[in-house]
Amino acid sequence: MFRLEKVFQNDDSGYILFSNFSKSVLLLIFSYIYVILSDNSIYDLNNYQIFKNSNYFLYSILLSINYFIFSFYLKNRKEYRKNFISFLKEDLLNIFISITLSFAIIFVLKINFLLELKFIYLLITHIIILFLTKLYFNSLYKKLIDRNIIQKNVMLVGSYEEIKKILSEKFEKILIFKCCLITDLKNLNLKLIKSEIKFPIFNENDDIRSILEYHSLGQIWILNGDQKKNSVIKKIFRYSVDTLNIKLDESLNITGKKLLANKYDFEIYEMSRFYGVNLFLKILIDKFLSLIFLILASPIILFFSVLIYIEDGLPILFTQNRTGWDGRRFKVFKIRSLLNKKYDPLQQVTTDDQRKLKVGKFIRRYSIDELPQLINVLKGEMSLVGPRPHPVSLDLNYSSFYDAFLTRYRCNPGLTGWAQVNGLRGATPKPEIMKRRMNYDLWYLNNWTIWLDIYIIIKTFYAIIKYKGD
Repeated sequence: MFRLEKVFQNDDSGYILFSNFSKSVLLLIFSYIYVILSDNSIYDLNNYQIFKNSNYFLYSILLSINYFIFSFYLKNRKEYRKNFISFLKEDLLNIFISITLSFAIIFVLKINFLLELKFIYLLITHIIILFLTKLYFNSLYKKLIDRNIIQKNVMLVGSYEEIKKILSEKFEKILIFKCCLITDLKNLNLKLIKSEIKFPIFNENDDIRSILEYHSLGQIWILNGDQKKNSVIKKIFRYSVDTLNIKLDESLNITGKKLLANKYDFEIYEMSRFYGVNLFLKILIDKFLSLIFLILASPIILFFSVLIYIEDGLPILFTQNRTGWDGRRFKVFKIRSLLNKKYDPLQQVTTDDQRKLKVGKFIRRYSIDELPQLINVLKGEMSLVGPRPHPVSLDLNYSSFYDAFLTRYRCNPGLTGWAQVNGLRGATPKPEIMKRRMNYDLWYLNNWTIWLDIYIIIKTFYAIIKYKGD
């Protein structure tokens, strides 16, 4: 529902931010508890005035804020580390810097602060809390890996010897090799290879799209990408999955650069912008606004449901297979605007289409048929903003015209998008129109920010009035 595997797809910055925020809050909470219990009973814990009037009120607030702020400056990495050294280098260093800055602010503001033995006990309490919190987040991180929430599902692409070499290395548990594509498979004994490699094996002629969808792949590693692998690389680049080129010549980690298995350098071929803290914020905005919009739209949905039922009976809603993130299929919800009979899914609805219901013309004109897709947003299958999802059959058809067409799915498809607010709503009867929509979608993917999403949401209300739907 929250697509957390995508939030953690390329780094752990979201998890690190959450853990540091939690520690900051806990520092303030336990300061409150300690200050009250040091001179009072447990029955006084709900007496906020005791804490407010204490010597440690302002200090505790400053310490909590400073700890959270300095966690950004001391965090020079994007991978969560569980060892004790990281606790010493990050948590302890952070708490002492935060204490120093808090005292400096108190001194500059000339606020009376009595330094007493109680302060030492409070400091010890804070260190213990930070250590226990570190242990908890270590345990939580392991659980997220074990439940495949922050694992990276990887497909290996290379020769048999290259794949054997990479499989002989010890990688983090967060990396799961789901399948492989062996480029020299036709020259090898398949039965022997299957006895050595215990996951699915494919060759260059297999359907990359089906492999991506079935195995829910998050990354493809091309081992020693060169001209010999150009044909398979071109096939992979037609889709939306993150792709890395792994250089199997061992490298010494002199500069501190991240290396796979601490020895292999790599370069990024393709990488979605949708991950980490920004993606998590996008998800939260999606959930909040879609719930609000669904509540506001429910009278409209109910009203048109009654009109559809009077004109053409049931069903009111229908579902259709659409293409989602990384090419995974999902069922999109729509209000029915056509007559209740079978129709060709490749035949797009036009302005004067005879299949439309009488009320269907109005429904499509103002995109009322799309309102139930707010449910898809709540389910995590769509976003409020993103490339519009097409029927699977239509995607396959247009991917034969444009090689980059399926790369539109490097994020959740959207209820509205950059193409729609620029006038490309409704049907795309000509390949040239679809190409324009594709180019707008690709621009969005390469320039996405939270602020761009907010701008598109606001502009959508104007676009619905200005640009006619079909």
